[in-house]
Amino acid sequence: MARTIGTVSRGVRAPIIRQGDDIVEIVTNSVLEASEDAGFKFNDRDIVAMTEAIVARAQGNYATVDNIAKDVKAKFGEDATIGVILPILSRNRFAICLRGIAMGAKKIVLMLSYPSDEVGNHLISVDMMDEKGVDPYKDVLDLKTYRELFGYEKHRFTGVDYVEYYEGLIRDCGADCEIIFANNPKAILNYTKNVLCCDIHTRARTKRILKGNGGEIILGLDDIMTESVDGSGYNADYGLLGSNKATEDQVKLFPRDCQPVVDAIQEKLLKATGKKIEVMVYGDGAFKDPVGKIWELADPIVSPAYTSGLEGTPNELKLKYLADNDFSYLSGDALKEAIKERIVEKDGNLVGKMDSEGTTPRQLTDLIGSLCDLTSGSGDKGTPIVFIQGYFDNYTTE
Repeated sequence: MARTIGTVSRGVRAPIIRQGDDIVEIVTNSVLEASEDAGFKFNDRDIVAMTEAIVARAQGNYATVDNIAKDVKAKFGEDATIGVILPILSRNRFAICLRGIAMGAKKIVLMLSYPSDEVGNHLISVDMMDEKGVDPYKDVLDLKTYRELFGYEKHRFTGVDYVEYYEGLIRDCGADCEIIFANNPKAILNYTKNVLCCDIHTRARTKRILKGNGGEIILGLDDIMTESVDGSGYNADYGLLGSNKATEDQVKLFPRDCQPVVDAIQEKLLKATGKKIEVMVYGDGAFKDPVGKIWELADPIVSPAYTSGLEGTPNELKLKYLADNDFSYLSGDALKEAIKERIVEKDGNLVGKMDSEGTTPRQLTDLIGSLCDLTSGSGDKGTPIVFIQGYFDNYTTE
């Protein structure tokens, strides 16, 4: 009988990871035990993926608000007025970081983008903005004007007024606070020349614009906590980007030095199974919620480390295109065999070819990381490891 199952993604349960745990041993053993429990066998090019959170937890990659404050003071100077611009609206992702930043400054000029932040969390609705005749590309609003126009809008999912929340948080940390609303980074330079850019995927451009228009100390979240402060964790590549709330006074940073981890797991699995299994670390998936309009990717990248077999993008033919065009005159077994033959003979690089049009031209690690994020979830499933089979199979695979 012909094979009837394609890609399978399984969430794998694991122990609760603590600082100092051997993440390589835990992930390897968890996958091997899952195989025995569920009765699946291993194949070359299976994929084992683990959340960035368990890697960072095992590393003990944490920083406190005091660590952040000390680093901010060291980089901006004592009693500085800092423009904190374009942050995302998140209690989990940004609020604890903002506490540390405020503790390291005399005054914060907080510049929020509108109608939404970078990842789609809305301060106000687009319809309301249009109704009030506000141009988000040009208009810079102060807090008084914003309140007069839009009132006290709350986030549809969290029920939080992030303007009020962030202002209160800053003042509670002992810093003065002024809030403006703008989307052009240059707007902040009318208030201060010292700026902390908190955007994620547009940060390089934002820094370049500010430096080219008179900014003096221009840093990003990726420039804070790049080295250990008083024994804290750190991330040399991403700093505070990709961090999450751990406690009320501490953040878990994005994991560092992940390549040795994935390589070691691949080696241990090869010895245990005889199969070359690909391994990756994943964070947020790269997908957008069509209802809430939130783009999930608040991490700086989907995957900070992966084995070499996960390099590149898919190289796939569009089966429905072949069926409707090249082989529209065929049906049944003849159609099946014609398509299989075309797959076997396909070019090693289908970029620009009509018969691959509509396939997803994204990095494999972004696609697989999104699948993993949806499989493991972010709540209480207890499956921070994902095991995927058949991802690289096609219609000819038996």
